[in-house]
Amino acid sequence: MSNPIKIKKDGPILEVTIDRPKANAIDSKTSIILGDVFAEFRDDDNLRVAILTGAGEKFFSAGWDLKAVSEGEAADADYGVGGFGGLQELPQMNKPIIGAINGIACGGGLEIMISTDIIVAAEHATFALPEINVGVIADAATIKLRRRIPYHVAVEFLMTGRWMDVKEAKHWGLINEIVPSKDLLKRAREIANNIAKGPNLIYSSIKEVLRETENVDEQPAFQTLRSLESVKKVYGSKDLVEGATSFVKKSSPKWKGE
Repeated sequence: MSNPIKIKKDGPILEVTIDRPKANAIDSKTSIILGDVFAEFRDDDNLRVAILTGAGEKFFSAGWDLKAVSEGEAADADYGVGGFGGLQELPQMNKPIIGAINGIACGGGLEIMISTDIIVAAEHATFALPEINVGVIADAATIKLRRRIPYHVAVEFLMTGRWMDVKEAKHWGLINEIVPSKDLLKRAREIANNIAKGPNLIYSSIKEVLRETENVDEQPAFQTLRSLESVKKVYGSKDLVEGATSFVKKSSPKWKGE
């Protein structure tokens, strides 16, 4: 059986494609591979940004592979270092990940999608959390979705299992951009290239601060921010001096990650 996860490296950019016909559904073996791929990405100093997409034009991912469940895969099976889908529970993921949503993202596929940082969707993409119709809780979405979109929209979405198109998803802030299908990866790569040229120390600190202060009141959040090693590293970095100097001289900074 071929590897269900395809990877491509282009300098500092990693492209990850879920390729499990027909619906890019995720079983435990696929999830473990995804977790390992993203853990390696996290730990590789030569890689700065990743793009995650699905093979084909119909599905980004249909989520949990119910065929595997029907054949005995348990809900609490080992899904690898990052939990289901490789990203949702992966610790210290401080690098930006772009979701290039090429089609249907439902169930666990939507949960994987909202674990990325910037989301570009093809104009025909659709979204749903149909777990309510299967008799299971959309666990990660129940935790995360209300932090991404308004509470009442999230609750209705979770409790009805209805579908949402790209225009509504963009309206609620669930995705960043809508593009023609033919331009999806082109646009994702444009964003990735722009990020890859930037100050990776800052990106790391932004992600860590966002994660560590998500449910913290404002004043304690400042205390948390100042205690984080990634932030301390930024404040004492050569890149900070380079950025300030370049701003004053009206020149382009040369980021070194130091």
